[in-house]
Amino acid sequence: MRRTLLAAAFATIALLRSFSISMAADPVTFYRTVTVADVKVFYREAGDRKKPALLLLHGFPTSSHMFRNLIPLLADRYHVIAPDYPGFGFSDAPDRAQFKYTFEHLAEVMDGFTQTLGLNRYAMYIFDYGAPMGLRLALAHPERVTAIISQNGNAYEEGLSAGFAGRLKASREPTEQARMAWRAALTPDAGQRRYLAGVSEAHRVLVAPEAYALDSALLARPGNDEIQLDLLMDYGSNVALYPKIQEYLRTAKPPVLAVWGRNDQTFIPAGAEAFRRDVPSAEVHLYDTGHFALETHLHEIAGTIRDFLRRKVK
Repeated sequence: MRRTLLAAAFATIALLRSFSISMAADPVTFYRTVTVADVKVFYREAGDRKKPALLLLHGFPTSSHMFRNLIPLLADRYHVIAPDYPGFGFSDAPDRAQFKYTFEHLAEVMDGFTQTLGLNRYAMYIFDYGAPMGLRLALAHPERVTAIISQNGNAYEEGLSAGFAGRLKASREPTEQARMAWRAALTPDAGQRRYLAGVSEAHRVLVAPEAYALDSALLARPGNDEIQLDLLMDYGSNVALYPKIQEYLRTAKPPVLAVWGRNDQTFIPAGAEAFRRDVPSAEVHLYDTGHFALETHLHEIAGTIRDFLRRKVK
């Protein structure tokens, strides 16, 4: 009897030690800030800094919060960094009178961010606004990019939905009327639709309401609407850059993975397939969801990314 109790006790201790070691090994996300060109940039960081780096670049009108669940699923193998752009999330939002809100300028700040953190080589995950941001970094420093993961991050005109392309065309002239037309995109209802449009009833229960609630709360900060309108009016500059981006893809041929919500009402699947034109080895996966695909297909996308990076990035 005594031997049985001792054996059970030792087994319990071994199990607890195993559990403790397992828990200690789980990736921890740190919340940090760094100053770049007088702007405080907030970022999330996880994983061993000696491992290959993965830069996660968010979209409109969200922040690094959109990667909150993806980061722990990748940080055991990679050094994962997810910044908030100026005017977004928990980064500074300098006054428009002192800070120019264009994609080119935000990309310059992100370039400074990567250099401040010593990110000399990294794969990038580009989503929505993250595409023009990240692809500008690739144009400036092609030698630094080890791979590109595009999740509804567009680089081709055929990837623009008819509705979005029409709105961009109407914004070519920087009139007050064109600016006002974009304002409807900043309402809480519009924010919720971005998360739920194209998502099946079965998958809607996976979309965290705090995600679009946080977006709306940050958009409601005094003056943030005008910052976002500046960027929406500047979006045409990204389309103008598509030929240079496509030339970069053809020349550098970085490993490309497209993980795309096929029901996105802004960036349609043709944009994912188009990567194969310039990078024939590009891998394309379409998921039955909308714009914010990580909300509904987190584990499928994370698994695809892990497999892709394992094969393509050393």
